[in-house]
Amino acid sequence: EPEEEVKETPSALAGVSLTIEPGQKVAFVGHSGAGKSTITHLMLRAYDPTNGQIIIDGVDLKELQLRSYRGQIGLVEQHVGLFDNTLKYNILFGIKEGEKIPTDAELERVAKLSCIDKFYSRLERGFETTIGEKGVKLSGGERQRVGIARALIKAPSILIFDEATSSLDTENEALIHQAIEKAAKGRTTVLIAHRLST
Repeated sequence: EPEEEVKETPSALAGVSLTIEPGQKVAFVGHSGAGKSTITHLMLRAYDPTNGQIIIDGVDLKELQLRSYRGQIGLVEQHVGLFDNTLKYNILFGIKEGEKIPTDAELERVAKLSCIDKFYSRLERGFETTIGEKGVKLSGGERQRVGIARALIKAPSILIFDEATSSLDTENEALIHQAIEKAAKGRTTVLIAHRLST
């Protein structure tokens, strides 16, 4: 009997080579399955490439200490996981044990950068306002802005927005774009999106 042909799983990305300069803003746009999220996962080292390498400042990503490297990345995803706790708790959630707790001034600076200041005045207890399970007291756009603040509070060198505006209406998307513009200044920024308009 002839041997059964083993079909190889197609690569999400093949023969891709690119350079992102420090401080540059880059967008990856394409339909589902085009490999956009694969780039995010590779950058976060959720998995390694089967061929080739990823080099950060001249060093192979495999050689970098993962925890320290990931501490330099701020990730804002399509759905921000929020907790039934205060706004402050939700912003500081990314701060690891033993790391310096940001001051109130730093918290306010990040709130401005992420456009939280646009809805802050209606919060009855400011940063101490409990936002409800999954951030139920906030709109979709407001939840995304908390996600941006959470990413920024770590003072990351690299910011990744993975479909961060895809589930928002036009008005909220415009506000998130404003927040992204402010947040991206001086940082290497990667934007993943389905739509070119985004």
